Amino acid sequence: MPDTRNLLQVLKAELAFLEQGGYRSGPRYPWRPNFVFEDSPTCINFKNQTRPVPCSNCLLMSFVPKAHRSNRFPCRHIPLTKLGETVGAFYEWGTEQELEAALRGWLIQTIDELEQEKQSKGQPA
Repeated sequence: MPDTRNLLQVLKAELAFLEQGGYRSGPRYPWRPNFVFEDSPTCINFKNQTRPVPCSNCLLMSFVPKAHRSNRFPCRHIPLTKLGETVGAFYEWGTEQELEAALRGWLIQTIDELEQEKQSKGQPA
């Protein structure tokens, strides 16, 4: 079943979650850190470890490069910076602060682009 949520609303909710310290407010699972997108209300499988909905149905798939869409966690391959640094790259060599800063910048830019696109089509933002 495809994700029927509104993309702009989902991204705004993700930004609010990030700004409110959602990833820092204690791990959802005590044995590992929180993961960007996967451990936020943005995830179509939020609060369900069995992952009953395939990631291919998620709204965020439009941001995942085609070569990574069949990966187990495709959202980790979303490029967040102009250099193409992904969520997964920050897990490998970045800090939590660098990841959150890149995510914040990407969310603000993407939200702005979507709002401008809606306005150019004559739709309210």
